[in-house]
Amino acid sequence: MMLVLGIETSCDECSASLVDENARVITNIVSSQVKLHEKYGGIVPEIAARAHVETVIPVISSALCDGYMPDLVSVTAGPGLVGSLLVGVSAAKALAWGFGIPLVAVNHVEAHAISPVCEGNLPDFPYLALVISGGHTELLFFHSVDEIEIIGQTVDDAAGEAYDKVAKFLGLGYPGGPIIDKLSEQGDSAAIDFPRAMMSSLDYNFSFSGLKTAVIRYVERSKMEGDMPRVEDIVSSFQAAALEVVVSKTVRAALKTGVRAVVAGGGVACNRTLRRMLLSQCERNGIEMIVSSPQYCTDNGAMVAALGLMRYEKGYRSGLDLDVYPSLRVGKKIE
Repeated sequence: MMLVLGIETSCDECSASLVDENARVITNIVSSQVKLHEKYGGIVPEIAARAHVETVIPVISSALCDGYMPDLVSVTAGPGLVGSLLVGVSAAKALAWGFGIPLVAVNHVEAHAISPVCEGNLPDFPYLALVISGGHTELLFFHSVDEIEIIGQTVDDAAGEAYDKVAKFLGLGYPGGPIIDKLSEQGDSAAIDFPRAMMSSLDYNFSFSGLKTAVIRYVERSKMEGDMPRVEDIVSSFQAAALEVVVSKTVRAALKTGVRAVVAGGGVACNRTLRRMLLSQCERNGIEMIVSSPQYCTDNGAMVAALGLMRYEKGYRSGLDLDVYPSLRVGKKIE
């Protein structure tokens, strides 16, 4: 049995996972930093990197419990925060050298896009992937595991970033995504007509910065006029404006490319409203919608191990001189 160790430290989650030759997850350990960053209302890169230094070895040790010995190490080399990436890549290189095993570097965004393989649900190629998180919002056309085309992306803020900024402005806490998703269920999504940015554009790009600004200005104006609506209505209307564009453009792109399946990955893919909306529209158009369990949507080592395995089987190898690539683009080969 071949065992692959995956290491993920691209942002504020430190994770290590062990998968077998079928990408079946054996262990998946995640150390969250939410408590460290919540008082700042966002991720502080220096704090994240220091926390990774403290936790990466214990996390890897927990993933290798019961004396498991990996045959391959896979690690996220980008995109992400440079300090955080360096911790994971340094640990992976040390393990590859110490164990005398191969090393494969992978792209964090691409790993999210293949995450359903961890539960045996990855569709046949080609398929369309929506990667939607705090740092990324992209539509990817997967011709194969090593031929990927970006067909749409945000031109400013990522969707999850907009959620966090709106939640911070409203004093709701951090991270904003789960809080807004929960509060939205108690609100009226049609109460406020926030803009659906780029809904009518002929491309598949997104914009969330203007929507965030529209929410802030609406609240400030409402306070001045003494006519402040319920917070539940504000966030429900905000979420509807954001997700209607995401779902519409994803389905349009799927129909245009002729794929039979759409995969959703990334932290915002945990959003229950997004899942319901996307499933409904995909079913209406005869498209299969596949999304991982929440534990494999958020940052995790299992998806990194699985993609590393898939790339290893294609002949990919990384050297011990591997560097980190904070701005790594999808589809770009890692040297």
